[in-house]
Amino acid sequence: MGGALRYVLVAVVSAAVALAASHFARGFMPMHHGSELHQLMHDRLDLSAQQKQQIDRLEADFAGKRRALDERLRASNADLARAIESEHQIGPKVTGAVDASHMAMGELQKATLAHVFAMRGVLTPAQQAIFDREIARALTAPDHR
Repeated sequence: MGGALRYVLVAVVSAAVALAASHFARGFMPMHHGSELHQLMHDRLDLSAQQKQQIDRLEADFAGKRRALDERLRASNADLARAIESEHQIGPKVTGAVDASHMAMGELQKATLAHVFAMRGVLTPAQQAIFDREIARALTAPDHR
């Protein structure tokens, strides 16, 4: 495979992975008012006042974590772009930058899932059953981002 083709392939794959991780996390970001999860939590689960207060606190806490993890992901993608520009092939800088980008994406995904499970913990067993079905549906829907 030619050097230029490798360069393009690495750039395209890296961008696709970064976008996929970002869309996954955004899809479950409860503070993102257009998300299905936000609608489920606030419109369909008939939360008590205490549950709403707990969920609001979890959402506020996660918003800060999310911003920091998003920034780390953007920084790792910028590092990857510089490494690609520098090496023009899959060399040690590109490989290291890809690994760092994957670590940042993984941390964002894990933090998002921890947040989803923390919100689930606030729910009653009946609410959890609905929540679980909707999470499974969202993750397996053909148009899942």
